[in-house]
Amino acid sequence: MSLKNFHILFISVSVILTVYFGSWAFSNYRATPTMTYLALGIASVMIGAALVVYEMAFIRKCRRDGIQ
Repeated sequence: MSLKNFHILFISVSVILTVYFGSWAFSNYRATPTMTYLALGIASVMIGAALVVYEMAFIRKCRRDGIQ
């Protein structure tokens, strides 16, 4: 496995983990309405979205530069 493919896999797994953590935080917020859970859920969604944008930019850059 090349370094590029490992990087893409690692970022994809990170996105999945942030989505899972965000859903956990939001479900805990519904059970126990504490601002901490709400803040964690919102932060997780924002970080997950940023990781998706980063991954798409990385893939585009690799294609543009011809990195295999």
